[in-house]
Amino acid sequence: MKGHYRNHPLWFAFLLHRLSGLGLALFLPAHFYVLGMAIRSPEALDGFLHWTDMPIVKIAEFGLVFLLAVHFFGGLRLLALEFLPWPAPHKTLAAGAVAGAFLVSGVFFLNAV
Repeated sequence: MKGHYRNHPLWFAFLLHRLSGLGLALFLPAHFYVLGMAIRSPEALDGFLHWTDMPIVKIAEFGLVFLLAVHFFGGLRLLALEFLPWPAPHKTLAAGAVAGAFLVSGVFFLNAV
């Protein structure tokens, strides 16, 4: 029965939290590059900002906000695991964290379009 824990819903919550953290860590260098572009070359920043009006970039922004929200709510779940007594329905709270992340990123996406 090696690996049977991987079928547990909270293992997927663990995996999603780790993957969202990795995605955010990969995004940070690009974010810092664009911030540096604002200082070094405002004209290049204007061209980049024009590029960000493309629909595929808006969808990618949705994904980024979703990763941020998933990571945030997953972190709150972990803090609750550490500091609060837990009742039996862990799966409901983990699903609620993903639903909250989807809600936050969906609202951002609808305002960004």
